[in-house]
Amino acid sequence: MANYAHPEALVNTDWVAQHLNDSNLRLVEVDVDTTAYEQGHIAGAVGWNWQTQLCDQVRRDIVGKGDFERLLGQSGIGNHAKVILYGDNNNWFAAWAFWQFTIYGHQDVQLMNGGRKKWIEEQRELTKDAPKITPATYTAREPDYSIRAFRSDIFGIVEKRDQPLVDVRSPDEYTGKIIAPPGLPETAQRAGRIPSARSIPWGRAVNEDGTFKSYDDLKALYEGQGVTSDKDVIAYCRIGERSSHTWFVLKYLLGYLNVRNYDGSWTEYGNLVDAPIEKG
Repeated sequence: MANYAHPEALVNTDWVAQHLNDSNLRLVEVDVDTTAYEQGHIAGAVGWNWQTQLCDQVRRDIVGKGDFERLLGQSGIGNHAKVILYGDNNNWFAAWAFWQFTIYGHQDVQLMNGGRKKWIEEQRELTKDAPKITPATYTAREPDYSIRAFRSDIFGIVEKRDQPLVDVRSPDEYTGKIIAPPGLPETAQRAGRIPSARSIPWGRAVNEDGTFKSYDDLKALYEGQGVTSDKDVIAYCRIGERSSHTWFVLKYLLGYLNVRNYDGSWTEYGNLVDAPIEKG
């Protein structure tokens, strides 16, 4: 991991296993499958439900500042805690949580490289025991939306076609063959992609064991599609979790200075009246 632009944003499974008893360490599991945590988790980890705890429950938005503070406090996370995030599907929603931690200004947060998959494949211990939590007080910063893109930003890019849009969904979603992956309920009225977007599926950034590919491989992957560090880059997917994974790759592993996550993604854009769409 030493070749990454910000290797401090990752920890490996060995490091986690050796530091489980550190007094300032807080582990958080965030899974696509919201039942996975109860089936077994790393000792001491709390489990967060992305559908109810990392979203506003009234309007479509990320968790608000007050709810974020309460969630962290109830999870025993203070402002100076070292937070390690991990989850299934190669850290989809763990990366989404990381993105929200960054929005609210937490200083010491990392992803466990390889996530839940690698931990299990290495036959490391899981437990069903609930962690013993000492509630904490957490004070978040005002949200920093410089790493978040909104539909108004997308309209400007579609009109001018002057900066890269990275569509990280599957090729079938990109071409409009399907609206959403099978079994996932959040959809749009129309299938297709945002005009001028380049197709770089998020899964091309990871190895078979779920860990991130090398710096050189990642650099070749994105630069080969014209997505270079001198440009203002926006990534999107269906609801923003896969694109937060790509946002993490571009910002922390490759060191891009100007990269944002469009979390409205296709479920917003594909529902907009009169928004231009490409297919095929």
